[in-house]
Amino acid sequence: MVLNRTHVLLLLGILILHGIKVECRLPTFFPGLTPLSRAKVVSITDFGGVGDGKTLNTAAFKKAIAFLSGFSKKGGGQLDIPAGRWLTGSFNLTNHFTLYLDNKAIILGSQNLKDWPLIPPLPSYGRGRDAPGPRYSSLINGYNLTDVVITGENGTINGQGAIWWQKFHQKVLKNTRGYLVELQHSNEIEISNLTFINSPSWNLHPVYSSNIIISYVTILAPLDSPNTDGIDPDSCSHVHIEDCYIVSGDDIIAIKSGWDQYGISYGKPSQHIFIRRLVGISPTSAVIALGSEMSGGIQDVRAEDIHAINSETGIRIKTSPGRGGFVRDIFVNRMTMVNMKWAFTMTGSYGSHPDNKFNPNALPVVERISYSNIVARNVSVAGDLEGIAKAPFKNICIRNVTINLGTWAKSKTLPWNCTYIQGLSNAVSPQPCTLLKKIPAKGPVSCPSPRNFTPHKK
Repeated sequence: MVLNRTHVLLLLGILILHGIKVECRLPTFFPGLTPLSRAKVVSITDFGGVGDGKTLNTAAFKKAIAFLSGFSKKGGGQLDIPAGRWLTGSFNLTNHFTLYLDNKAIILGSQNLKDWPLIPPLPSYGRGRDAPGPRYSSLINGYNLTDVVITGENGTINGQGAIWWQKFHQKVLKNTRGYLVELQHSNEIEISNLTFINSPSWNLHPVYSSNIIISYVTILAPLDSPNTDGIDPDSCSHVHIEDCYIVSGDDIIAIKSGWDQYGISYGKPSQHIFIRRLVGISPTSAVIALGSEMSGGIQDVRAEDIHAINSETGIRIKTSPGRGGFVRDIFVNRMTMVNMKWAFTMTGSYGSHPDNKFNPNALPVVERISYSNIVARNVSVAGDLEGIAKAPFKNICIRNVTINLGTWAKSKTLPWNCTYIQGLSNAVSPQPCTLLKKIPAKGPVSCPSPRNFTPHKK
């Protein structure tokens, strides 16, 4: 199934029918980032690029970016991708650089796996996510960069992932699939005003990076495509995600920070992350997920004005003994869910370890989780909250939440299932489990709120 902008228009119709407010906004560029104008602007055609969808342009991309790297200290460089279908293998970006796609420009990922060179696994993972050993590079890569912009006039970056998904399902891949974009150890990143489709695996993966803005991005993948997460901030800080529409075969937003003993050793948390005005569809996964790879810690995550539609879970925290780390200070406010299996899930027995060297006594800390002002319609189970016996999840607060159990909810199924958790609730329907102690309404009652948030730190 090919997903395109027609699906966006159909979704808008669904939202309106369900009474959800829809706003159309003009693109906004945020203060604190380098303006889009650069001292030197060139086109991929200046370096022999051919946009016929057949000619491999990897060499042209590499030559153009190498040329523009000479302007990194002279006002920066911009590579324009005009209308056309630009087939390429993996390439690396440079400092003080803009990749700019015309409205009718499509960057196509090569379907020859040799055009995605193998690279070492991330140190916080210890191995590839799909398989031990090295992993395939991403289509667009960056290492130790400052001031990188990937944007345009809603052009498209198409990973042509079907061949990867087929090989993954056939279990013939010996290495982990690459992503559409991965930027490591980088600062001052903007990704905006583009459509990303058919990634081999995760779509956007900033890792060990900071000061990131992702806005006005559409991400589309077939609903049965494996592990096609939308946006995965991984051991990143000061991340701002807003005004995005994502359809995925896996989690829509998945915040991560390393895997078991490798993530504990690397010790770099994901923190100060702000998500707002997100629309997500994922029938097999969560719209907002924290983990399961969270061994470096996840803290200070705020999400507001989120719309989850036809998805398995609205908000999910997933971890396991052996992960270590922490998930704390998570604040979700003003969220709408329609046609869900679960509204909220917490999983303390996720499993999935990189190898047998993890320490089962490395228990995660999950605390200070606040969900407020949420409406969910046609839901099967309100909440399935499973902590860990030796490390209960604590200080959970759920307030002003109304969940309508739909016709597909089984009559003998409890609306809430809770084990090894501790918290409070107020004005929640259906009535939560007894482990979420009800707060009597005596005047204004609220869950803890985050402190003032500055998404972009100089």
